Amino acid sequence: MPLLDLDPAVVATARQLAATAAAPVVEIARSHTTVSVERATLRLAGITGADSTHRAGDVPWVNRVVDTVAEHCGLQDGVCGPVFHALAEHNLGSLTELAEATAAGQVSYRVPTGKDATRADKAARAAVAKGLRTVDRNRAQRDKLVAKLGDPPRRPWIYLIVATGDIDEDVVQAANAARAGADIIAVIRSTGQSLLDYVPEGATHHGFAGTYATQENFRIMRAAMDEVSKEVGRYVRVTNYASGLCMPEIAVLAGLQRLDMMLNDSMYGILFRDINPIRTFVDQRFSRQVHARAGIIINTGEDNYLTTADAVDAAHTVTVSQLLNEHFAHEAGLPDELLGLGHAFEINPKVPESFRLELAHALLARELFPDAPLKWMPPTKHMTGDVFNGYLLDGFFNLAGALTGQSILLVGMMTEAVVTPFLSDRDLALANVRYVLDAAGGLAEDFRPAPDGLIVKRAHQVLGEAVDLLARIVDDGLLTAIASGTFGLMKRPPDQGRGVAGVVAKADGYRNPATDLLDEGATK
Repeated sequence: MPLLDLDPAVVATARQLAATAAAPVVEIARSHTTVSVERATLRLAGITGADSTHRAGDVPWVNRVVDTVAEHCGLQDGVCGPVFHALAEHNLGSLTELAEATAAGQVSYRVPTGKDATRADKAARAAVAKGLRTVDRNRAQRDKLVAKLGDPPRRPWIYLIVATGDIDEDVVQAANAARAGADIIAVIRSTGQSLLDYVPEGATHHGFAGTYATQENFRIMRAAMDEVSKEVGRYVRVTNYASGLCMPEIAVLAGLQRLDMMLNDSMYGILFRDINPIRTFVDQRFSRQVHARAGIIINTGEDNYLTTADAVDAAHTVTVSQLLNEHFAHEAGLPDELLGLGHAFEINPKVPESFRLELAHALLARELFPDAPLKWMPPTKHMTGDVFNGYLLDGFFNLAGALTGQSILLVGMMTEAVVTPFLSDRDLALANVRYVLDAAGGLAEDFRPAPDGLIVKRAHQVLGEAVDLLARIVDDGLLTAIASGTFGLMKRPPDQGRGVAGVVAKADGYRNPATDLLDEGATK
């Protein structure tokens, strides 16, 4: 039941402005490719493994191949034509064999023409389609397990992070968290992985404040949570991070290993990792197409804006970003039920009526996006190290999540800003969540903010400010708005940033069977 009496005309205007602002960026994303998109395509086609003889250490075979194709003939026509032509020309049995021959300097790549191009295109499409059928089977398997084991019995789903650096230890912590009530396990990545232009290989047992995202680590965690799901009698979801310079590749690996949610924001990497804006928008479009095919819920990162900007003054920028993320997601084929838009409980608790303001912002998001599985993020910026105050603040955060019908609740830690959480910290944090949901989980049915009260007025104010900002973005351009520091106070010009060298304008003859199959929804 709507509680804010939002004007449908204003809401429609906001969405139309977001679509208009996003349109030029969508066109840029459609007309460019990146090294990571091309690598992701070859991963769908079956290439795996790494070159352990390289002087830089284990370099994924897919990087060796794509880098060599780029050197020999460029990527403007796509990587698949040169690769599958070379595979046939050298009579090799697999892409891994081709990669080994490439590393040995035995392959010269060129863009095929005529019948050679037709044969290469056919072989590439068949190989990529096989990979996508694996993604399809994983989606069907998830649906089957959810039907058999059941979803968590109530919302919001409880989302908890593990981050030891060792995948085996992560499994132990994740299993215990699920037994204690966690519905979603997020394995946070090792610090700095978003800036690596390759995906590490194999199981990893060292990391820095997190565990490396690899295909094998994904497999290990998903298999472990399948066993725990049987034990606890509900399907436990697994989350990782499809962001950074390898966003498309990690999205593909998540689909191939049946992960359930992925962090995937359209602007996070630009703002907080200084990744080139064009690179990010191209990569996010492809990754969201993969997520849509895999049935993976994405989580966006608007909560991060409020860690650098003031949560009251910048509240409307969160709404603007949510509307832009919604449009980018829909354009890439993601339906509302897979769109986990983010927002956060980050108002300074010393601000008068801060809790009522938090309720206004949370309700606004809920009513603007009624069918989206909203992800509600806990306080971090104003956690001072006072664990007693932090525990109380997390309790208010949990109450706001229940009261405003949030879908996914990330468990807040009272030791935020003090230490990486101990198991006992997580246990206490989960107890906080359980108490609030047990004691007040149904309170939303009794909650009716006064029509002329602060909560309703504040929600209308934020929406109005969002419309005004979107109108300015339409006039100036989204890339200009990002460059001027509109979001999170970070200024990121479109011609700068990490990964800019990996962006390539598509030629008229560009071919990519992955984008074709994803656009068509085809399986062969």
